[in-house]
Amino acid sequence: MDKFKLTFLSVLLVCFALTTAISQDKQKPSPPATAEGKIAGIDVKIDYHQPSARERKIMDGLVPYGKVWRTGANDATTIEISEDIKVEGKALAKGKYSLFTIPGEKEWVIIFNKTAKQWGAYDYDEAKDVLRVKVKPGKTSDFVETFNISVVDGGVEMKWENTNVKFALSK
Repeated sequence: MDKFKLTFLSVLLVCFALTTAISQDKQKPSPPATAEGKIAGIDVKIDYHQPSARERKIMDGLVPYGKVWRTGANDATTIEISEDIKVEGKALAKGKYSLFTIPGEKEWVIIFNKTAKQWGAYDYDEAKDVLRVKVKPGKTSDFVETFNISVVDGGVEMKWENTNVKFALSK
């Protein structure tokens, strides 16, 4: 009987471990990521989640044109800036903001919203926007499977699928 109990407990433990591993995998299809860097001596930190294309149409598909997008997955993307800065030539005070976008085929709107902590764009409130700027999207040279954001020389760059969007940051 003891051998039976030991075998039963072993099988139960293995099933529990497998179930836990599978459920954790399903919970993180869009893992968290951070992009950090300095622009003109100013610290820039962006926290976001990285969705993947997984054979889906992204731009004007999963991410519709003309609608506010959380700019990633899960929680709204946040951007934290250590000093006052200019975004596409417009002033933005130091602080932490949610970073939303309105994608378009020929133009993207980059939105800095004062409510940094929020889930997706479900509670997005345009009245809490601190700054909006418009930029032109470009094309990537290769297909980008997983959404990524980088702090690059002179700004922030976002790439996914075949789309590349950059907005300038300066002192």
